Amino acid sequence: MAIPEEAVAKLSLPLKTRIALFFLGTITDYSSRSDGTVNRRVFHLLDYCRIRAPPDPSPRKGVKTSDVSVDSSRGLWFRLFVPTTATPRDNLPVIVFFHGGGFAYLAPDFQGYDAVCRRFAREVSAVVVSVNYRLAPEHRYPAQYDDGFDVLEFLDKEKDRILPPNVDLSRCFLAGDSAGGNLAHHVAVRACRSDFTRLKVIGVVAIQPFFGGEERTTAEIELAEVDLLVSMKRTDWLWKAFLPEGGGMDRDHRVINVSGPNAEDISELDFPATMVVVAGFDSLKDWQKRYYEWLKRSGKEAYLLEYPNTVHAFYIFPELPESMQLISEARRFIQKQCSKLINVE
Repeated sequence: MAIPEEAVAKLSLPLKTRIALFFLGTITDYSSRSDGTVNRRVFHLLDYCRIRAPPDPSPRKGVKTSDVSVDSSRGLWFRLFVPTTATPRDNLPVIVFFHGGGFAYLAPDFQGYDAVCRRFAREVSAVVVSVNYRLAPEHRYPAQYDDGFDVLEFLDKEKDRILPPNVDLSRCFLAGDSAGGNLAHHVAVRACRSDFTRLKVIGVVAIQPFFGGEERTTAEIELAEVDLLVSMKRTDWLWKAFLPEGGGMDRDHRVINVSGPNAEDISELDFPATMVVVAGFDSLKDWQKRYYEWLKRSGKEAYLLEYPNTVHAFYIFPELPESMQLISEARRFIQKQCSKLINVE
């Protein structure tokens, strides 16, 4: 069943946004080889468009940035965003952010993610740690999850050396979009089973998380010709590149189909409150809504935030009104979770 024409008409994107999505999708397609490998040289053509942003230790728009190495042998590092308007007496939360890109593309220093994390740091008044995890297919599952968790351990051990003194690691949030949203969930599960000295994850912001399964959902079928970024053809390729070769895993593995037949039981875990963001013209929206419903069935605090008239990765584009709306909603969510700690104290 096709999406009604009147519904498609509501997808009104600025020309600038459409060009950016088309360009990113085209480069992705040309760099994705049929044998499941990535032609990195093709994707690096984007570097000539000056889409990389260097760290900036001088305050810019109220935020200064630096790059911190965690493990140089595997290229694990993060970009640190510190708001300069905060006072030494402020108790700043920390947001550990995982970028999107289907586990195979992009990085924290891409201008879109640098700008988004800068907005999070400034608008939320939080320190943001944007993780450069290893990419598939050169590094397949579970490399990305190991990297994400290792950054949490690094922050817990090196807090006094790396982070400003007014950062409170007991107010830690995991956030991410697309593949990063998937990572945020699974790293949070691992964190729930770990004993940190100072770090405590109290919230997850899952922005259009990249989940899937063997089934073809209604949204995947109906939006096949409308979705500008995450078509079934692209997501099938990305999952194939992500899964271990010869490992007997398919798209119904719990790391992909998080709420499916092989779902992990989190009912007994102290899993943090979670905000799930969904867009109406995102092929993955059915999987995302199932994730939200699964969290509720598991007895967890969960909130569903829907933007019916926009697309996958919308919040990367500041020209879209929904982009700033999302930042505002994330700020309210984070402040709400932090206020609970104040009340307990």
